[in-house]
Amino acid sequence: MQSRAGRIEALLRAHFSPTRIEVRDDSARHAGHAGARAEGETHYAVLLVSAAFRGRSRVERARAVHAALAGEFGDGLHALSLSLHAPEEALPGSVKGSG
Repeated sequence: MQSRAGRIEALLRAHFSPTRIEVRDDSARHAGHAGARAEGETHYAVLLVSAAFRGRSRVERARAVHAALAGEFGDGLHALSLSLHAPEEALPGSVKGSG
């Protein structure tokens, strides 16, 4: 069975054909918070670079990602930290890392 991170990445690839994608499970950082479950896989950070975001506002980009992941939200995904960019926009650092 594929992890939630794997499913999120596959869905985002299918919907946005990204040039860069990173998905990090931040669930352990949110233990005890609202929406957190003992088994994890509830809180994620996503960095996504896609031409699909050209000319779209931050809110439009976030709504598009949330719509693409609606099934995951219905199955226990609680929160996303999103960094969404068109290819020509300056990028922040990686979402991956240990801390």
